[in-house]
Amino acid sequence: MFVLGLWGLDRDGMWRDEAATFQVARRSLPQIWRLLHRVDAVHGLYYLLMHGVLAVHPGEVLLRLPSVCGAAAAAGLVAALGTRLCRPRVGLWAGLLYAVTPMVGHYAQEGRSYALVAAGVAGATLLLVRAAGGGRWWAYGVVLAVTCVLHEFAVLVLPAHACTLALARVPGRVWRGWACAAGAVAVVLLPLVLVSRGQAEQVAWLTPPDGRSVERLLRQFAGPSWAVLGPYLVLMALAVRKSGAPHGVSPAGVALPLLLVPPAVLMVVSRVSPLYDERYVLYSLAGAPLLAAAGVERVAGMFRRPAGRATAIVRSGSPHTDRPAVRVPLPSTPPRPVPDAAGVAVRERRRISVPRIRPVPRRPSPGRRHVGALVGVLLVCGVLVVQFPLLRADRRAANRPDDLAAVSAAVGRTVRPGDPVLFLPSLERRSALAYPAGFRGVRDLALDVSAAEGGTLYGQEVGPRELRRRLGGLEYVWVVAEEYALRPSWTPWNATDRAKLAALDEEFVTRAEYVHRGVTLRLYVRREGVRGGGRTAADRT
Repeated sequence: MFVLGLWGLDRDGMWRDEAATFQVARRSLPQIWRLLHRVDAVHGLYYLLMHGVLAVHPGEVLLRLPSVCGAAAAAGLVAALGTRLCRPRVGLWAGLLYAVTPMVGHYAQEGRSYALVAAGVAGATLLLVRAAGGGRWWAYGVVLAVTCVLHEFAVLVLPAHACTLALARVPGRVWRGWACAAGAVAVVLLPLVLVSRGQAEQVAWLTPPDGRSVERLLRQFAGPSWAVLGPYLVLMALAVRKSGAPHGVSPAGVALPLLLVPPAVLMVVSRVSPLYDERYVLYSLAGAPLLAAAGVERVAGMFRRPAGRATAIVRSGSPHTDRPAVRVPLPSTPPRPVPDAAGVAVRERRRISVPRIRPVPRRPSPGRRHVGALVGVLLVCGVLVVQFPLLRADRRAANRPDDLAAVSAAVGRTVRPGDPVLFLPSLERRSALAYPAGFRGVRDLALDVSAAEGGTLYGQEVGPRELRRRLGGLEYVWVVAEEYALRPSWTPWNATDRAKLAALDEEFVTRAEYVHRGVTLRLYVRREGVRGGGRTAADRT
């Protein structure tokens, strides 16, 4: 996973969410603290972490490197889960399947918290399995609390873990330990939930999920094409049918709730209050490779040779004797009944007149075990080959919604120092905050207070009247705009953005335009005979 994560990590250009991480994490600690009281509190811990990382060297590679480490850790923890729940080769297959999933590779190369959250949830799930088998609960509570503070939607793994314990039918002492740990997590998370509720406008762009959302998530988790998705679903179904629960829980009992419960809960809630986005439940993806690997193990068991007749290791003399051990065949059927004197059938007693007998089941040879593991690895390699074009395409900046570096470069080539610039909507200022070199020397007409000083993401702008005054004496203005912001059907919620649109429509006409991947750079010049405020020279007289 680490190798796949590093591949193409140095691609140029941050997209909008990465730019938010970059420009916030480079602020001072008091400025970050001021921001979190107004917006983005849900990412507060991640911003503080990235503040230390980017202090070493601010750049795209270091911005994304923690996510690579998080994805690699998550793959290793998925492998550890498969090993503990089943056997080492199942863990190997599960970890490799997780690593070659395109969705994992996508967020492994994004400067946001989701890959780290996935690692935290996988670690907490492993600690849950250990605690249910007799371990201590404090480590589970600490890891899960930190993960939930990193992103509060990780708390949805708690009902998934409750389902795991219910399916395992654990005793009451286990339930009490888990309840104490879950309660501690809730207490730690409560202040963040209260603060973030007041910042709900940050996710106002989300829409209620529907059937297409479910299908898209399924393809993201298992495979985008039927060549991968079909076998994946069959293997997961086989794993669910398999019985057996080592350490009190089964692979299906852990993986199935992890895979289904958090997305289902978030989708149901989002039907009323839209909060769902697939990246918020990236951590649930770990359940899919665990189930698929367990399904491969079941298929392998179907073709395994019968174990054969058991034997016993027999040693004569003292337990510390150096005399060699011998294998004695054990009876394959119980002793036959023989009648006693009263005619009642009793079992014939057979004795082996040796001091110790230890039954030893016949196991596959090491060579056969290694061959089975290798076959599974080859299957994973086949999945990698099928999905390799997706992984390669994801390494290009063109696969992100926008490329702010390209926008900044276009402004630097076209706009001269001292030229007036408007951002429409105001959040499009993110390109100037992430890559200020292209905007060096330009006049930001609408800006009143900078983002860092005002404790906002994109700065505070002047009101409509002041904006009209600043535009009044200008003969031309450059506009950096989102494509949707220039459509007649778009109505801004912000009064200043509405004033920008009105002034441009009434007083200016388009002279030149440059478009790059959803972002438009336009040059507006004043209409002939029109002065500030939308009036002509004749109107003024």
